[in-house]
Amino acid sequence: MEARTTIRKMLAGNYISVPKYQRAYAWDSDKQVKQFLQDIDDYIASKSETPYYFGHFLFENLKSDGDNFDIIDGQQRLTTIEIFLSAVFARLASIRALSDDEEDVKEDMLKRKSRYRFATVEYDNPFFKDYVIDQTKKNKDNIETLSAERLADAFDFFTEKLASKSENELLEYINCIASAVCTTHIVNAEAEAIQMFIFQNNRGKKPTKLEVIKAQFMYELHLSALEEDEKSAKLKELQERFEHIYKSIATIESHIDEDDVLLYALRVYFNTFDIDVSTEKIEQQLKKKASAIDFIMSFTFELERSFESLKPFFAENKTYEIYSLALLGQTQMMPFVIKAYEFGVSTEDKAILFAALESLVLRHRIIGTRAHLEDRIKDDYRKFTKENSDVAPIVEHIRWLETMTENWAWWKYWSNDSFEDHLQGFIDHKIAKHLLWKYENFLLKQQKSGYNFMPFSQIEKPELEHIAPQTPTNNEPVAAGYAQYDEDFTENYLDCLGNYLLISKSHNCSIGNVPFAEKRASYSVLLQQREVQDMTKDSAIWDKDKIDARHEKLVDFVINKI
Repeated sequence: MEARTTIRKMLAGNYISVPKYQRAYAWDSDKQVKQFLQDIDDYIASKSETPYYFGHFLFENLKSDGDNFDIIDGQQRLTTIEIFLSAVFARLASIRALSDDEEDVKEDMLKRKSRYRFATVEYDNPFFKDYVIDQTKKNKDNIETLSAERLADAFDFFTEKLASKSENELLEYINCIASAVCTTHIVNAEAEAIQMFIFQNNRGKKPTKLEVIKAQFMYELHLSALEEDEKSAKLKELQERFEHIYKSIATIESHIDEDDVLLYALRVYFNTFDIDVSTEKIEQQLKKKASAIDFIMSFTFELERSFESLKPFFAENKTYEIYSLALLGQTQMMPFVIKAYEFGVSTEDKAILFAALESLVLRHRIIGTRAHLEDRIKDDYRKFTKENSDVAPIVEHIRWLETMTENWAWWKYWSNDSFEDHLQGFIDHKIAKHLLWKYENFLLKQQKSGYNFMPFSQIEKPELEHIAPQTPTNNEPVAAGYAQYDEDFTENYLDCLGNYLLISKSHNCSIGNVPFAEKRASYSVLLQQREVQDMTKDSAIWDKDKIDARHEKLVDFVINKI
């Protein structure tokens, strides 16, 4: 492989793989993938005589086996090149049969006989081959990872954009990619590859903190004074752990950011909430040369466990309290969650603990205080250990925080009194939907003895409906069955919990901004919708009194049942 070459020459005769310990495909079709195509279109439109430049690629060839390379830097670009080429050749083949020369170009860059020029991470590669390269899989059923979904989305994006392209335009794309210039660097020493990765900076998604930390850990091991056998064993262990970490990321990344998990893992490892910047803490540990290697190995083990612990948490669909906290997504309480799974806390106790944690998180988000929530529970967190995994003291302290009075000064930020005050006005719509989903389950449980719970996903694209619309119907609020849209109503009633209703997107679109009587007639799906019907059965009017009555009921539920 030449230092300065073309994309076709770089791929032809070689077999490039993403190593197991690297991250999976991370480009989004509406961001980096879209930009990828725009850049190529702009280049072709410019009629430039200078070949298109695809940047630098870093490879390692540790076994010196000639044509097999691991890609260390540039894998997102190279993956996208492969996806784009496959879509282009597929579109051209739908117009006419490929010529011998075109088949040769395709085989050089995509697949010759049964050998693929490029392989993505192991767990996504079967899908990549079937859906993107061979196109034998025509649907996206049972996609297991978000990275595989991104592969499919990128291919579908290109397929859609190419559908209207002419034969000549497709040939221009093929020629542009095949003759595009790139530079490559091949290393036979892993330490050099890692060091170059750390300092390499190409267009696209910047490396995450976790990726940089992984590279730093491996580099520190390479530089260590360990015997070669021990160094090799530790490097292999580190690579295996990061392989498991990236597999976990592939299943939970839609719920939580990997760099935040890095911070949470540090808080678990050091058993403290007093860590706010993960990279600073790690740098401090790496400077302690006598203990740096021990820290790398033991912390990477904890990092793997932290990611593993979050997989069942976000996959839970049987226990309401666990599912409900996970539904909130990323919260400051994740270190508690990780500990609970690592310590083997029973499902029953996790439900009790997570319900209390969720209550505190909701109060914190709704009240919006700048007070540092972690400071109020850091002692409980520190005392929560494998040897002392009783959740009762934590729950008791949270409930104490919720019942504080004004005499307790700064401890009362999350008290019932403060909470009730902040439930009176506008509530973030995402949080409001969460509260109303919980209220729906409260109503279901009252109606059906032994009923488990209704998942949030059971509501088709849930939205927040303003029962009294934000804009008066036909500018006739009273005639349309609503209150007079005076200053008090628009400021204090339109955007409040009592005027919010959980509703599916299709339902919301179907009713639009119509008189209340028409809305009321459609409120028959969820129990909370039928409750609004019952409240107005004697008079199809939705005014301040009705909103006040519903608001009071919902506030009572939120304070006393959550």
